[in-house]
Amino acid sequence: MPTVQSTRLPATGFVLLASLGLFWGLNWPGMKIVLSEMTVWWFRAFSVAAGCIGLLALAKLANGTLWLRRREVGPLLLVAVFAIVGWHLFTGYGVSQMPAGRASIIAFTMPVWASLLAVPILGEAMTRAKIIGLILGISGLAVLIGPDLVVLQSAPLGAAYMLGAAVTWAIGTVLFKRFRWDSPITAIMGWQLAVGFAVLLPGAIILEPFPDIAALSTDAWLSIAYLFAVPMVYCQWAYLKVVSLFPAAIAAIGTLSVPIVGVYSSALILGEQVGWPELSAMALICAALTVVLVLPALAARKSATAIPGIERPAVKKGRRLPIGGSVSGMNRAQS
Repeated sequence: MPTVQSTRLPATGFVLLASLGLFWGLNWPGMKIVLSEMTVWWFRAFSVAAGCIGLLALAKLANGTLWLRRREVGPLLLVAVFAIVGWHLFTGYGVSQMPAGRASIIAFTMPVWASLLAVPILGEAMTRAKIIGLILGISGLAVLIGPDLVVLQSAPLGAAYMLGAAVTWAIGTVLFKRFRWDSPITAIMGWQLAVGFAVLLPGAIILEPFPDIAALSTDAWLSIAYLFAVPMVYCQWAYLKVVSLFPAAIAAIGTLSVPIVGVYSSALILGEQVGWPELSAMALICAALTVVLVLPALAARKSATAIPGIERPAVKKGRRLPIGGSVSGMNRAQS
């Protein structure tokens, strides 16, 4: 039998994946710092404006065009309501009312809810992996916020906001997968953020006074500069690059590091406590994401490459086989 050479994953992808775990994780304590000095609606309006400008500029440089197809406008408006407006408002209120590390853990239950919503909306099957993932995810939430519910502290309200953020992100994810998109993904994400700005700016003007920019602390300004340039622009581009280089399963594994970095960076920067509830919840939710996302994808790849009587051809020296895995709805909705 001919020798089959293994496909080497590009080192650039691993560097980008590591940077995503670090930079998206640091996003959470940064948000907490800014939201202690700025109201939610104005902060989120400024955030999506920065992301919109950055991503549309990248789309223009990469593809030369920013225009969407006419049939994509309606679906984009619908997806943006959930994936942008819902996500940014719920996370803004959630982070302002609970520890940032805990907020990041709840936010990344999103894939569990997306896998469940895909059953009625996309017609996907309810599998044993999804049921197990749901049980693990709910167990993680119970460990994290159960004691606060018993004593009726303020954290359950923040947890409810974060759960709303995870669910609206999941709805946006599933709706994104439901529609067909032909325009460049960077441009689509940029226009989604533009829709979010069109909603958030009037709400900020009506509901909240304009922030006193001169009164912001140095820590707040540094956090704003970081949040606008890195998570809102760089991380969006880097994740799209990762999913173009790696199979979807490996890209999904990369997201598991975000709440871990979020918890420990919040402890280091903000002095938040990390105890057994945070560690247990993080383990349960990471297990849920692994069961829902990673194991089925790995099993599918294994079965696809283990068909009897079919051999993968050897790769000539100096050439690579293309690495499988398309950009999933979760990846596209990360904005």
